[in-house]
Amino acid sequence: NAMTRLILAGGGHAHLFVLEQLALQPRDDLEVVLITPSYLQYYSGMVPGWMARHYHEDQFAIDLRPLLERARITFIEQPLAGIDAGRREVCLAAGERISYDLLSLDIGAETDTSWLESLGPKLLPIKPLGDFARHWQALLSLEAGTDLELAIVGGGAAGLELALAAQQGLKQRGLAAQVCLVTGDAGVIAGFPCGVRLRAENALRRAGIQVIKRRAVGSNGGLLLSDGSSLNPDYVIAAMGSRPHPWLCLSGLELDSKGHVLVDRFHRSLSHAEVFAVGDVCSRSDRPLAHSGVNAVRAGPVLAQNLLAMIDERQLVPYDPPQRSLYLLSCGTPYAIASWGRFSAEGGWVWRCKDWIDRRFIRRFSCRAS
Repeated sequence: NAMTRLILAGGGHAHLFVLEQLALQPRDDLEVVLITPSYLQYYSGMVPGWMARHYHEDQFAIDLRPLLERARITFIEQPLAGIDAGRREVCLAAGERISYDLLSLDIGAETDTSWLESLGPKLLPIKPLGDFARHWQALLSLEAGTDLELAIVGGGAAGLELALAAQQGLKQRGLAAQVCLVTGDAGVIAGFPCGVRLRAENALRRAGIQVIKRRAVGSNGGLLLSDGSSLNPDYVIAAMGSRPHPWLCLSGLELDSKGHVLVDRFHRSLSHAEVFAVGDVCSRSDRPLAHSGVNAVRAGPVLAQNLLAMIDERQLVPYDPPQRSLYLLSCGTPYAIASWGRFSAEGGWVWRCKDWIDRRFIRRFSCRAS
């Protein structure tokens, strides 16, 4: 039988499960190539904890190399620059083209900074995480006692966690920081139940973080707010949601109106049956699916099963997200808020639960390779 070439584009959370499966059961009929900008995969759930100085960088970054070695996977340390779905080829940033029989996309998305781009070097987008980690480290290396004004733009769960983590991390580092959270008109974590929102607002108040319920646009190195007032922070962390990579519009894949790859319930492309996509890069045609780390992680085992099912010509399995998901929102200090449906709780014990879950995730994909 001819070898099947599977290209895994991106080292995202879902692809970790594919790598794990291939490491546990390497296949002789399969040539697998992983294309991603770095062999370090940052686990997004632990980024706020790292910013708040509860973790070192090596505690939330998974080194993919041992898994790749065990699964006999070729590694190309470059970003993907394009796809030609008609020719079944991917294009690398350096210009090389590589053909595939089967393609899986877990390349995430970019932070949507379209409102803030005129801020220039003051702007710190949260994605890609590797770039953000370097910027944050540089900020922490400022001399102790330095006055610093920091604005986080984005009222979702990421904005909330980043604001609280930034405040804690800068304080721990001995920097005189003023942190504000610019949420837009809807306020903090608008999609969550009232009880959770109240807990979040109280956490921000306790931390001394000003919440500005205005829309913001970048202007002359500062932020112009929708009420006509302005802010001039030293740095702005952008956490306003994501946008798909712009080159996808030239891929030939069927996309939704925002540029995400349209997939069915098996996470297979609607237009090209040999292409799968998970996480922020895709959107489901059959139902809305939140772009969250929770769904990316849960879809991982289903993706691993379906890629092998395609090769073996077996039936695919759908990814059915649970009706409600558990969200654990870290609050800077070793304290967190839990949200599950209408239920919510908070405390040090919630943070310890989150810490245990997060460390277990990292351990799973680090130890299995050794």
